[in-house]
Amino acid sequence: MAKNPYDVLGVKRDASEDEIRRAYRRLAKQFHPDLNPGNQQAEARFKEIGAANDILSDKDRRARFDRGEIDESGAERPPQHPGWRGFAEGPEGAKYYSSENIAPGDLDDLFAMFSRGGFRERAGDVKMRGPDSHYGLTVEFLDALNGATKRIAFAPDKTLDVTIPPGLKDGQILRLAGQGGEGMGGGPKGDALIEVHVAPHPLFRRVGDDIELELPVTLAEAALGGKIAVPTPTGAVTMTVPSGSNTGTRLRLKGKGAPRPGGAGDEYITLKVALPDKPDRELAEFLRSWETKHPYDPRRAKVES
Repeated sequence: MAKNPYDVLGVKRDASEDEIRRAYRRLAKQFHPDLNPGNQQAEARFKEIGAANDILSDKDRRARFDRGEIDESGAERPPQHPGWRGFAEGPEGAKYYSSENIAPGDLDDLFAMFSRGGFRERAGDVKMRGPDSHYGLTVEFLDALNGATKRIAFAPDKTLDVTIPPGLKDGQILRLAGQGGEGMGGGPKGDALIEVHVAPHPLFRRVGDDIELELPVTLAEAALGGKIAVPTPTGAVTMTVPSGSNTGTRLRLKGKGAPRPGGAGDEYITLKVALPDKPDRELAEFLRSWETKHPYDPRRAKVES
């Protein structure tokens, strides 16, 4: 059973959009399957967090949940139809509603329609399209980028495989024709509208149709250059790091971004020089000797400006 989305994200009912967004990003990063390999509890928690965010990150769906129109899973709740007593009893204990707003002529027409079976005839003649059903679906970053097939539960006894087209963006809506509510009077079914949310990735970030990646390199790789393996959405490739590179150096892999009509975006790699995790005595001695002979101040221009 789905849990209350406010409880899942750990936010109050009056939480702002920024508070919800921060809570989702923090939890999604903490429980992301890529950072918890083989941990089924973390994977289940990640899916739960995504489902909660699907509802609370959308103003309309959040409002509908707060009004009780959809449940914790985003499924439509059955409409509350008042029984005969609701029509027979008026406000403040009065047994019948006042007829002050009903003109005598209206009552005559009403009784005439009942006597002729007019209500049944008119209802049978009217064909109305069924209502659309709204759902949310969270997909992995690489699935949205490369395309995938996901199974979504519309109801406890109804599931459907949904095709995620390559290059799908966060917030896009997929329409499944004829998978919505039942029509009236023989009218067609409505559609299922599925709003897709893309989960964050621990390495990649999408900007338009391009992919951005911050990649650590060793001091030697940055200074001397060389070939290194670089992750891309479709697998690792070999890239040449120019000698004399620095933290902030930006390189491009053409065509390794998100798919788009006629091609694909690019992947941009920003280098970040990383020293060894533990202090290296030999490296420190070399740098002291080198700095004495080759002094330079990388902050000089910043300070003087």
